[in-house]
Amino acid sequence: MPRRSRLFSLSSLTRAYQRNLKAFARAARASTRPVRAKAASKLRTAPRKAAVAKMPSTARTPRPAGKPVPLRGEWMSGVAPGPAGARRFHAYVPAGLALRPGEKLPLLVMLHGCGQTGRDIAAVSRMNPLAARHRFVVLYPEQERMANAHGCWNWFERRNGRAEAATLLAAVDKVARRLPVDLARVAVAGLSAGASMAVLMAALYPHRFCAVAMHSGVAPGTAESAATALAAMHGRREAHLPDPPAVAAAIAPTDATVLPASAPAALPPLLIVHGDADGVVSVRNAAATALLWAGALGARAGAIRTLQRGQRYPMRVTEFKARGRTVVALREVVGLAHAWSGGAAQLPYSDPAGPDASALIWAFVARQFAK
Repeated sequence: MPRRSRLFSLSSLTRAYQRNLKAFARAARASTRPVRAKAASKLRTAPRKAAVAKMPSTARTPRPAGKPVPLRGEWMSGVAPGPAGARRFHAYVPAGLALRPGEKLPLLVMLHGCGQTGRDIAAVSRMNPLAARHRFVVLYPEQERMANAHGCWNWFERRNGRAEAATLLAAVDKVARRLPVDLARVAVAGLSAGASMAVLMAALYPHRFCAVAMHSGVAPGTAESAATALAAMHGRREAHLPDPPAVAAAIAPTDATVLPASAPAALPPLLIVHGDADGVVSVRNAAATALLWAGALGARAGAIRTLQRGQRYPMRVTEFKARGRTVVALREVVGLAHAWSGGAAQLPYSDPAGPDASALIWAFVARQFAK
């Protein structure tokens, strides 16, 4: 029996490895196809006049230079290679957008929790309708089960966590090469393990993000392995910021990649949403992260306020300000368990009775984009 189990495990690993190789091969083939370049240019600019002149008479007349170019709403899928291996992703481009020549859109990276996929967090958070309303692109990376059997981002691994953060950053750059994305307006958010990875990414690469949102996540630096992750989730480990990567970053520099400056960049503003009835990740992580982040930014806490909208759960709000600007916003939702606050009904890890976390996140992020 042990021998049979080992053979079964080896065959499973072989099949998974072959799937990964096929994904690489598809990505490589797709990246060399002229069709892809044509599709990408379709999203960015109007057809060139020279090309239109050779088309049959049934072709549409090219648009005037100053007229907006329509963006067709769609899901765009791809694979991003990086230090942690390949990671699949889906990007949502809202329908009905019209871009002027040279215009680029903000990007929000959404990281799913354990047992979820990118499509799951999109359904739970309902972020895509917000993207259509406010004109931004949403990127949903996918964790590989070979990297974590439960589909969790490895925020708790000292080496693998950093490698995954770099790989996710590579996915951002790849999307920016295929879509009209403004790399000066990028934010990252996540739920649970995705939230923990979001703050890790923002701490490691603060110059790449305008804002970060952590929903029911674990404080950074509280775990170094799977063995210490459970204690960290229960709020029994001390939080600290990770050391930033060296200038020779793990990812290969591209046209879109900005390497760290010689002087460390300030941490981006942080929004924290956490339920005080969370039995999976203790709400103590929320306060620990807020104090850690605020301390690094030299911010002081204001008075605690209680806000409630209609019949939704109330929330305790604490804002940390530096030089008159809110750099950390802590929102502890009364009665919320381990679920997306204000999410879609009848879906796992979602509680529609809470305040609308997606609206809170976008409002917070949009304020940073405007500065």
